[in-house]
Amino acid sequence: MENTDNNKPIENSDSNNQTTDNQPKLIWASIKTFLFELLSIRFDTDQKGTIEDIKGNISMKGHTAWVLVFSILIASIGLNVSSTAVVIGAMLISPLMGPILGVGLSIGINDIDTLKRSLINLGVMVGLSLGTSFLFFLIPLFRNETLEILARTAPDVRDVFIAIAGGLALIIALSRRSKQTNTIAGVAIATALMPPLCTAGYGLATWNLAYFGGAMFLFTINTIFIALATFVIVKYLKFPVVKYLNSTKRKHIAQTASFIALVVLAASIYMFINLFQQNQFKQYSQKLINDLKSDGISIIDENDENIDYQNRKLTIFVYGDLLSNAEIEKWKNKLPEYGLENTTLIINQGSDDSDLRHEVKSLSELYARNQEIISSRDKSINEKEEKIKILESEISKYFKKQIPFLQVSKEAQVLFNGLSEISYGNILINNFKTIDTITAFNTKWYDSIPNNKLQEIQLKKWLKTRLELDTLVVTRNP
Repeated sequence: MENTDNNKPIENSDSNNQTTDNQPKLIWASIKTFLFELLSIRFDTDQKGTIEDIKGNISMKGHTAWVLVFSILIASIGLNVSSTAVVIGAMLISPLMGPILGVGLSIGINDIDTLKRSLINLGVMVGLSLGTSFLFFLIPLFRNETLEILARTAPDVRDVFIAIAGGLALIIALSRRSKQTNTIAGVAIATALMPPLCTAGYGLATWNLAYFGGAMFLFTINTIFIALATFVIVKYLKFPVVKYLNSTKRKHIAQTASFIALVVLAASIYMFINLFQQNQFKQYSQKLINDLKSDGISIIDENDENIDYQNRKLTIFVYGDLLSNAEIEKWKNKLPEYGLENTTLIINQGSDDSDLRHEVKSLSELYARNQEIISSRDKSINEKEEKIKILESEISKYFKKQIPFLQVSKEAQVLFNGLSEISYGNILINNFKTIDTITAFNTKWYDSIPNNKLQEIQLKKWLKTRLELDTLVVTRNP
């Protein structure tokens, strides 16, 4: 009995220890289950419907072609007037995504016919877009450079991330059984495929090949990474691969599709690395320029052309105190500290510019004196305006106290037929404590009219009511 009783606690202890050991595993299993259910996109995927939707929107003919033309025209106008709202509206109605998604889908499912169709329609789409924007910007009235146009003349590494994220969001939204149209519209705005095409048309119309090349490069980046994102999701969701009766042909097509996918992937990686390095070079160069300024060196003519990534060259224009050769050499030796190895630093500075600085100082002092004069004039004008306001207020009060004597006289003549004459004035009364002003009327009556005494009393009451006065004096001339 004792042995049995003694064994019970031991068994409970082992069971508790096993439960304690398994708790972290159970918690981790619960977390994995939760995350899988939260992030999984395979359960609600409509593979057949997604393929049909993408294939149905590839074609660029008929109604779709005209929608594209007019949306490009709207976007070109928006860029010309620098209106972000107009550009966004054009992107919402544009059908640019169809052929790009078709390219990514066809490579993912080894559908060579859809790939050919997508590439042909992609070319048609680019041709229509460039032609429409080119013709619009050929009009001399619409050739001015705006901020919206300049913003699309060169790609940035952030454009790659936008294209990747936008492409992933788009294909995931399309693959749902219930489509998310708001997501599709948002991706059309975020990836901004249309403005670069319009800017490229502007570059052709103005014969600015740098703008054309930069804008087309930006469009190409967006196109490649959206197609690549579509390809990745199609493969991840295991969309059914197109089967061919001829196994040799199928193998050849699969190899071709895989080769194209590999080329696109390699080009995408190369573009990303190149843009990343270019962006990094600009950041490092700008940090060096900021440190030069902090060191008291005056720099002018700062623009992107002075930061030349292709030739690894940084050009700086200095004015003011000239830098010695030792100082220039010091900053050149610091280039590796800023991540600018193998970079040529060119510091351009003129000869002695003391006369120029003296002239600038004189102009600064003259400007300061003029500001003081303007400030004193403003103060004098403000004082005069205050006086005018006070006088206007006093005049307003004066006119408010004035009585419309002519009108009152005519009314009194009609109401009181015994009245032959009436006069009006203000009387100053001093009781040696205060001075007050009282309104006074002087009257003259016809002796032939009976009850003129009674009319005089009625006249006084009427005047008080008519003029809204508490006190007034009515006197009578004999």
